[in-house]
Amino acid sequence: MDKKESLATLNEKMMRECTCALRAEATQAVPGKGSASAEILFIGEAPGKKEDESGVPFVGAAGKFLDEMLSSISLKREDIYITNIVKYRPPDNRDPSPEEIAACREWLSEQIQIIQPKIIVTLGRHALEHFIPGEKISLVHGQAFHRVFPDIGEQVFFVLYHPAAALYNGSMRATLLEDFKKIPRVLEKIRKNSS
Repeated sequence: MDKKESLATLNEKMMRECTCALRAEATQAVPGKGSASAEILFIGEAPGKKEDESGVPFVGAAGKFLDEMLSSISLKREDIYITNIVKYRPPDNRDPSPEEIAACREWLSEQIQIIQPKIIVTLGRHALEHFIPGEKISLVHGQAFHRVFPDIGEQVFFVLYHPAAALYNGSMRATLLEDFKKIPRVLEKIRKNSS
């Protein structure tokens, strides 16, 4: 099975088996979208209303801004993979609970194992806290971290504010665009180190 088939099989299996309590109220799961062979994996927090309706991550205004940022480094959605730490929409877009995050962890972990990205970009404080606990996003955005996990091995994480932050705070927009432009340089460094 190639990566694309493996990922599709995993997502179908987890849509049936995921024990996350959020599935009771959500319209559908939002497993993720993009290339199963992506070098860059973007991980946000949880689906919102539009994502819950469409089954596709990042389709609202924050998604449009993400597309704009991708375009600024000559990438399209088809070049990356994008998902969330939680695969179902929390009611009223509240923060996902630790139990909900834990229930979706296996799904996310297996997605990472299949895709084997060179870099994982965390979008927002929940994704940051999930992989790099104890760090404040205001202090570490635009920085890369190496971490080793028993289930996903060694990974490079690059920290970004969530694109939605720019919708509420105009000054965040420039910060996000500036941080985003560092991604190709970080990726180049990783490629050099792994060759």
